[in-house]
Amino acid sequence: MTEAANSSRIKLIKQRLKEALDLKKLTIVDDSHLHASHQGAIESGGGHFSIEVISTQFQDKSAIERHRMIYLALGDAMGTDIHALSINAQTPEEAAAQQAH
Repeated sequence: MTEAANSSRIKLIKQRLKEALDLKKLTIVDDSHLHASHQGAIESGGGHFSIEVISTQFQDKSAIERHRMIYLALGDAMGTDIHALSINAQTPEEAAAQQAH
């Protein structure tokens, strides 16, 4: 996996999440280098990413519902451009409370 390929994947993730969610914050970390020899990643050609998403649309949603919203937004990129995704999805209030601790 090349750095250029993952740069375009990060742009794709940003674009799709911005279109689907009212983002207050989005942080994307490329973890692909930690999984360079991982067989599944080699087969799919996709990258490994960690994301932090803060959105008002997560209000009154369970963690599973929030993840579904993100997966739906990413659509066909899951399993092709994205092999693995670690998600931290919070409301602005939850993020503020976490920072206060």
